[in-house]
Amino acid sequence: MALKEIIEQTVAGLGYDLVETERSAAGLLRITIDLPWLPPAEGATGADQFVTVEDCEKVTRQLLFALEVDGIDYKRLEVSSPGIDRPLRHEKDFERFVGHEIDVTLKAPIGVAAAGQVNATRKKFRGTLERVQGNDGVAGWQIVWSDAPAVKPGQKVSKKRLPAPVQALGFTLDELKEARLAPIVSFKGRGASRVADGGTESNLD
Repeated sequence: MALKEIIEQTVAGLGYDLVETERSAAGLLRITIDLPWLPPAEGATGADQFVTVEDCEKVTRQLLFALEVDGIDYKRLEVSSPGIDRPLRHEKDFERFVGHEIDVTLKAPIGVAAAGQVNATRKKFRGTLERVQGNDGVAGWQIVWSDAPAVKPGQKVSKKRLPAPVQALGFTLDELKEARLAPIVSFKGRGASRVADGGTESNLD
């Protein structure tokens, strides 16, 4: 059985979602897990829950057994929760983080400049994730952003300064090379926004 299949089956069997699998040349096997998410329409409360150290330890123990049974060679296993730059891979990931700021990298440049404001060779964008309804009735995705410079604390903004135009980029998941939550630091607590930490983890050699 392939390594990723072993990990996916083990993690899912314990009731978690597999977010990411990384294997380094030094023998480190890094697994990122998360708690399953359900949209509010399916009975979810809407409040985010977070992976704990106990969750990571439980998955670590089961993975150690599963990897040993299948004879997988590695030197160190690390199981952790997603950090502030959590990858978005599946449709439910995007549904979950509507309204959040994300970074996307396209597989190919946009090709056509948007109203002369976006370089046609550009592939990387940061903006607020939105769900949109297309003219054909099919729901899709877009990010919305403004290139206005950030206002520093205490800085006065001239009332005469024209606001930077709001721009939008529509995309499908097939067009993406990578998508992640923008690593924005906040010290207002989990209830307000994502906290500035690297996630919870469990390590075993």
